[in-house]
Amino acid sequence: MPDTVEESASPTKLILRTAVLFGVSAGVLCVLWVIGLYLSGSNPYGPKRLMAIFVPPAAVILGQWQLRRYFKPEGPGILKSIGTGLLIALFTAVVSAGGVYAFAQATGPEPIARHLTEMRHLLKQSRPMFLKEKNGRQQYEQTYRGLAFSAQGLAADDYMRKLIVGILLSIPGGVFLRK
Repeated sequence: MPDTVEESASPTKLILRTAVLFGVSAGVLCVLWVIGLYLSGSNPYGPKRLMAIFVPPAAVILGQWQLRRYFKPEGPGILKSIGTGLLIALFTAVVSAGGVYAFAQATGPEPIARHLTEMRHLLKQSRPMFLKEKNGRQQYEQTYRGLAFSAQGLAADDYMRKLIVGILLSIPGGVFLRK
């Protein structure tokens, strides 16, 4: 790894290369997690899938740290660092959501139906807790209606979760790793 900016690579190419490397790798890891859950007999769309939510922030921080190494000694600056983090979050979300969509299409409707049955059962069990809250009935009904019931819905849910978590860590990571 170079200690300074490579003479043959522009800063834009370094940023894009770093974002693609870390973003695509993190997205693939998230898809492999879903596949692993499926192969182990677990619900690939259920609560255990959310454990992969830690992958995008880790990829963002590692990518920003790597970018900082390219721009020694002065560092990449706040805009390049935050921008790289945002790109990593975007690539992670796109690859992960695309993988979830492809996986859902490949495995057919049975795992989705099993997921819906499981989630509806969990929601019904938690209904008393919802009803104790102010506007609990509306929250319960909105959550019930918001369950993803198609490959597109699962992919959209995955995309939004990964993107939001990645973006939330891009900004403080970029500020901290700008120098």
